[in-house]
Amino acid sequence: MRPLLLRSLYWLAGVGAAAALAALLFGWAVGLALALLAALTGLGFHLYYLDKLLAWLDNPAPERTPEGMGGWQDVFSALYRQSRQQTMAQKKLSSALERFINAGEAMPDGVVVLDEHDRIEWLNPMAVDHFQLDRKRDVGNMVANLVRQPGFHDYLLAQNYSQPLILRLSQPVEQVLAVQLVPFDSTRKLLISRDITQLDRVQTVHRDFVANVSHELRTPLTVIGGFLETLADMDAPEPDVTRQFLPMMMEQAKRMQSLVEDLLTLSRLENGSKTASQEKVDMAALLNTLRVEAEGLSQGRHQIILGDCDAANLWGNANELHSAFGNLVSNAVRYTPEGGRIRLDWRLDKGRGVFSVSDTGIGIAPQHIPRLTERFYRVDRGRSRGTGGTGLGLAIVKHVLARHHARLDVHSELERGSTFSVWFNADHLAPTA
Repeated sequence: MRPLLLRSLYWLAGVGAAAALAALLFGWAVGLALALLAALTGLGFHLYYLDKLLAWLDNPAPERTPEGMGGWQDVFSALYRQSRQQTMAQKKLSSALERFINAGEAMPDGVVVLDEHDRIEWLNPMAVDHFQLDRKRDVGNMVANLVRQPGFHDYLLAQNYSQPLILRLSQPVEQVLAVQLVPFDSTRKLLISRDITQLDRVQTVHRDFVANVSHELRTPLTVIGGFLETLADMDAPEPDVTRQFLPMMMEQAKRMQSLVEDLLTLSRLENGSKTASQEKVDMAALLNTLRVEAEGLSQGRHQIILGDCDAANLWGNANELHSAFGNLVSNAVRYTPEGGRIRLDWRLDKGRGVFSVSDTGIGIAPQHIPRLTERFYRVDRGRSRGTGGTGLGLAIVKHVLARHHARLDVHSELERGSTFSVWFNADHLAPTA
């Protein structure tokens, strides 16, 4: 039996005994009056504490729990304990909800909570950026009315949770999003968006790279294959035909060899360390070597000038710098008409080192300059192949310079020539012996 009920029974028994004793001593009227007075007193006592209970229930805070007497003390103590437990549970739930909201706010993906009618209940800042939404104004609105992209409405209606939808946005910036619906209870769904712009660009570059390599190899292989087929059809190849075909086949074989070597060099640079090995590079000796190589490539068709050569060397990888500078010099020779001038310089400018190759060649239109270092990018494809270029030289230059923390500047005018300048930071300069 509960203590409250037991105390109540004891109180009633005591009142009954007192009333019976008063009736025996003073008559039944006095006994009944005493019993009635005790009943009214008990009723008033309970009404008083009942009013306190009702007042507390209007604002049931643990610190405001009233104090009582008798059985009401047990009642108020039990209410205090339950109120404390409920308050602690609410704090835990509030803390968990706050952590969930903070996690959603910090997610790198966009998250939109949709109800059973695809109305927005909540969204994080990344979803605002992805879909150009407003966190206050758009809550409660249909997401299909706010995200007006081809296929998005059909994707919502299809309720296909297995595959994401790829959205290509052009406003306010070009962006590619992977959007996917994820149900998380019987009626609600998460609309998750992920920015895959960079991944899409990388995949596009890879596809273009494979296509370009295939295209570049197809031409020399076709030429060699055609010559071999012609020779195979002859019973006894004539010496004049052989002498005519073999140099052409050799030229195409060298072209393929150059392409493979450049591909291997580019792959090694892309997959290797981000920083080049440090050794002292003798710039005077390197410029003399580049001049000799340019004269050999020119075969006397151009004037090769060795200009400024300041007394400073470089810290870096000599082979890689030779390859990068050599590509710049060979491009100048290839794209400068006969009788033109090519100048090599190495100078100090405001504490930095500058290697430059200037020519009086055909020049480059301004719209092509930002894309020169892309793999297989050619300003004039026909002329580039005619000069024997692989389309990878400036891509190699870009990677070599990145490993040396250097910058390439290009200044060019059509039919007046170009200047390719490589700027090195002061910490890459080394004193001469």
